[in-house]
Amino acid sequence: MKTHVSLATRDLDASVRFYRALLNAEPAKHYHDYALFLTDNPGLELALVLRPQVALSMEAHYGIAVDDPGLVDNAIERLKSAGLPVDVETGETCCYATQNKVWATDPDGRRWETYYVIAESEERESEDMTCCREHRDVDPACCAG
Repeated sequence: MKTHVSLATRDLDASVRFYRALLNAEPAKHYHDYALFLTDNPGLELALVLRPQVALSMEAHYGIAVDDPGLVDNAIERLKSAGLPVDVETGETCCYATQNKVWATDPDGRRWETYYVIAESEERESEDMTCCREHRDVDPACCAG
């Protein structure tokens, strides 16, 4: 089973570069107006469709949950090697879980996190937690509830 997501983009080539780094995969299809990534880990079909305008929802962010903390470190290095800016959070409590994560933003402004849950928590967030404090202006839904 795979999740299918289709995202509009104003710059297909820049988006392909971003998602190539984020997903550590090459597109299965890549045309002048469309690209498709097919990945098994995570189980995803990601379609990128060229559009002149993109309307983003500030109510959403996207994430990839990994089952090994080393995969967050791998994502950090892969994203940095691709020249992408990242925000790294280590051992922070967010959304009732202590997590390590890396945030990156696609060319159209969508925030993506790759994260590993270290432990569940009874607390919603730690005092110095950056996700909900620093990113609320970008993503009001971050840890909303």
